[in-house]
Formats: sequence, C-alpha cells, structure tokens
Amino acid sequence: MVNKKIKTLSLSTLVIGCLVAACACRDEGNDEPIVQEDGNPIDTPLLPPVETNPPNTNYQPAFEGQTRVGGVETQTQISITEFASGLNNPWGMANLPDGRIIVTEKGGNFKIVDQSGNLSAAIGGLPAVNSSGQGGLLDVAVHPDFNNNRLLYWTFSQNGSGGTATAVAKGQLSNDESQILNAQVIFTALPEFNGSNHYGSRIVWDANDNLFISTGERSSASIRDEAQELDAALGKILHIDTNGNAVAGNPFIVQANALDEIYSYGHRNPQGMDRHPVTGELWAVEHGPRGGDEVNLIEAGKNYGWPVITYGIEYGGSPVGAGITQQSGMEQPIYYWDPSIAPCGASFYSGSLISEWTNNFFVTALAGQHLIRLVIQGNRVVGEERLLEGVSRFRDVLEGTDGALYVIESGSNAKMHRIGI
Repeated sequence: MVNKKIKTLSLSTLVIGCLVAACACRDEGNDEPIVQEDGNPIDTPLLPPVETNPPNTNYQPAFEGQTRVGGVETQTQISITEFASGLNNPWGMANLPDGRIIVTEKGGNFKIVDQSGNLSAAIGGLPAVNSSGQGGLLDVAVHPDFNNNRLLYWTFSQNGSGGTATAVAKGQLSNDESQILNAQVIFTALPEFNGSNHYGSRIVWDANDNLFISTGERSSASIRDEAQELDAALGKILHIDTNGNAVAGNPFIVQANALDEIYSYGHRNPQGMDRHPVTGELWAVEHGPRGGDEVNLIEAGKNYGWPVITYGIEYGGSPVGAGITQQSGMEQPIYYWDPSIAPCGASFYSGSLISEWTNNFFVTALAGQHLIRLVIQGNRVVGEERLLEGVSRFRDVLEGTDGALYVIESGSNAKMHRIGI
C-alpha cells in the first residue's frame, strides 16, 4: 500500500492583492457573478489566465473565451496523496462496481488497484498488442451490468497485414480475476497503416449501454486526410453496440459510401472523452500539432475540421494546409490551447465530495505536466485551473466511486494520485 500524503492544498483564502488583480480581469462594468452549468456561482473572482507562455501562432480565436480564459482557484481544502505506485506505462482506467479500479498497461496488461492502493498481478488472456510508439493496450470500459456478465471492453493497437489499426475487443473477467475469457475483437478501425502514432482510443458508454470510441488519424501527412473521408474509420468518433455493430440512428447510415459506425469526423487524435453528467452531451479533447489542442462538444454528423482547419502549426513551424482556422461546415472547438499541453484523459466530475467541482471538466496534460480543471457555463469554458503542476506527465483521470479524483502518471514505475478531502 502506498498512501503517502505528498501535498495538501488549502485554497480557502486569497491574498488581498490577488483579489484586486483578479477583479481587474473581469470585463469592465460587468458585476454579474459567473455561474457554472448547474447555476451555482463561482465564488472566486477570475484571476489572470493560467497560460503565460507565448503562443506558437498569431491565430486569433473565433470568439471571446475560446482560449486563455481567466484562471480560477479551488476554495475547498483538498488533499493530494500518492495512492498507488509501480504501474508500468498505464494508459486507461475504469471503476469496478466494488470501488476498485482496473488499469491498462501499455505493454498489454490489465491490473486492478484495490481500495488500499495495492496492485494485483497481471491479468492474462488478452490478444497480442503492438506496443511500439503510441500503441499498446489503451483504454478500458466496464460493462454497466458487470456484476452479472463480468464483461470488459478495451481498445488496443492491433497488428494486421497492412500495418496496425485501433481495435475494440471484449471479454469476461474470470471469477478468480486471473484471466480474460472468450476475448474477441468486435471492431477494427480501417484502413490499417504502417505507423505507430495517433490511435486515439478512448471509450465512453452512452445512455443505452452502447459505446463511443475515438480513433486517431494515424499522424502521417500521407494518411491524415482520411479524417475527412467517410469511408474510413480514422480520425473519427464511432458509435457501436456491444457486438461492434453500428447503432441505429447513426448519422451516416443512409449515406452511400460512408461507414455506418461514424458519429463525427474531422478529428486528429482524440484521447479524452466523457459525457456531461447533467446534459448527457459527449465532450472530447484531442491533440493538436504544435498548438491547437482542442476541447470539442461532439454532435452527430458534425465535421470538426482536421486537417483543413486548426489553431496549430506543423511541428517544423509551417502552416497546416492553407493555414486557416475557420471554414463553413466545420465546427469550432469550444476551447483550445496554444502552446500545446498534450491533453489526454478527460472526465467530468459528477460528485459532491468537492461540491465546487460538480460538473467541471478535468483533463490530464502530458507535455503540460498538470491536471486541468475547466469550469463550463452554457457550453463555454469560463474558468481554468491547473492542479498537480510539475509533478509528472499525466495520462488519465477518473472520478472514483468514493467521489475522489484518481489521476495516473505516464511512464514506467508510474503512480496513481488521489485527490479528495
């Protein structure tokens, strides 16, 4: 068991000078309190934006508050502890009904973290993964009726004759929790590609126990245009049932030469996704290139623009395509970051343990090495906070059954942190 308290944050008071500076950051003449999606006011005045580094581009946002919104600070006294350690390149995690957390390790293992922070042995029986580059065993989802069917769903990078692809599989956790039984691949995101980047790969349940799956566009300039093509499963949010079939009512079922499974398209590499606890709307975060990391509200049939529009540039510094950020028929991100923070896992907070966080959106940052809290009002980001700054590259975040947040680091001998009170 690892339960060493590494940091306790008390943010219940602000220095007078900070309050004065924060108030000055509000729109001149605007005395209305900012409220969250649930109608509760944000108690803390907006502070200066948390991002202080110069942007990589001179692109202008499409609307006020699309980037570098004012900062907020949590007022509740929170406790941050090292909850577990010894994870080997963890990628995704999900709650088991009894409060334990199942974690994927990129090399191809499931492990279970119990309520005391102890790790199980590796669970066998999974199909082989290609763990080179950004590939491996990626996300995991626990079936809502797990207590009866013991079903797990997961995504991984699968070897094929034409390269690798993001695949979705399912299987049953054995009663002794040592094996996955009857593992089978239910969907493969084609075409395959001979590369090791941008598999996307987050899994989210819809309200009817179907699956949303995010896929990347595989990174290379030679294939990334497939994100705009409706006959390819790359750079998409997919909507499938638990057997891998398209969900009835998907937006392109009636369209010729389009994949029935596609829900939205024009994505680069979406690695974080969750549904809003009140509205049920699907939100996703995706990696931009150099800048232009995005938060998107996902709607059926919509085109999110990559690689035609973006707020980022190529890694070498040149524009992406025509270097435009807007085009008719393509959706604007709700929010974006420039420079890149490399957003990965994402989770809405639905609990009440830390009541001021209710319905806030939490995002892990790899390059940024922090956990982001986004306050949302009317489908707009109205406040941003950085937690765990400089501690590590963070891969995923999950609200536990106890109402705390659990955050996993990326890399070997990685830790899981618990944020609670």
